[in-house]
Amino acid sequence: MTKEEKSLIIENLYGGFNKSEAIVFCDYKGIKCKSLEELRLEANKQNISVQVIKNTLAELSLKKCNINDIKLEGSNIALWGEDQISVAKTVSNFTKSYETFIVKYAAIEGEVSSAEHVEALSKLHSKEELLGMLASVWMGPLRGLVTGIDNLRTKKEEN
Repeated sequence: MTKEEKSLIIENLYGGFNKSEAIVFCDYKGIKCKSLEELRLEANKQNISVQVIKNTLAELSLKKCNINDIKLEGSNIALWGEDQISVAKTVSNFTKSYETFIVKYAAIEGEVSSAEHVEALSKLHSKEELLGMLASVWMGPLRGLVTGIDNLRTKKEEN
């Protein structure tokens, strides 16, 4: 790989990492390529990027994002995306299916985090679910008003 190719990869990774709220590095040893393709397909549905990256290139990209405390070793696959909960859920679901798929390092909102933090995030509701709950709460008083007006209308019609 030439120096220009490496620089291009670092810039592309920096662009992706810099826009992401969550970056997770996992050990994928012992997992077949077909299984990793399943992970990629699931991640793509959630707008999550998945890539096996050389450790030095990933570290240089992380340093450009001011994330300096991650020292990558061994085989790593990176997952990153703008919605930290969907990244955590995708990683957690795949971890349940494959015991050798282990969270090694994570950066949530630019801060180094633990595997436990990723697991805790995976248990939260997704952004869409939270918006639905919020809309339901906002609609509660309006529902009560409509029901009250309808009851008043039927009462007047009976009289």
